[in-house]
Amino acid sequence: MGAWYTIGVCVGIGVGAGVLLAGLLAASRAGIAVAVVLAAAVGVAVGLGFFDWEEALGGGLGGVLGALGAAGIVQGTLRRGGTRGGTAAVVGLAGVGVAALAFVPVVGYLEAVVIPVLAVRLRRREGGRHAGLRILARD
Repeated sequence: MGAWYTIGVCVGIGVGAGVLLAGLLAASRAGIAVAVVLAAAVGVAVGLGFFDWEEALGGGLGGVLGALGAAGIVQGTLRRGGTRGGTAAVVGLAGVGVAALAFVPVVGYLEAVVIPVLAVRLRRREGGRHAGLRILARD
């Protein structure tokens, strides 16, 4: 196919690794930093292990974008009452799916754009805590 395809595959694998690692580690700010660094390392390792420096650069950038995007989703889920184990399992499985979809031409590039944009949109839509039914229980 060409270099554009292999770079896209490495970007998508990096994004998938970032989503997986963020699901496992992003419960705290330190965990987010570790997830970003590890995801970038995985993306670079995949790129250099199978291809060349262009793919390594794409994989590293994909890892950073995937981890940062998924970290926002993970932290929002945990803030709203999600459990760490359940969130890690669901987001981790999503990361594996994201990495698998990277083998479809152009999808790896789209993943690197869509996941951070999705995290930003979800963050904007997130409201503050609401009173719920407590507002109806006035004295």
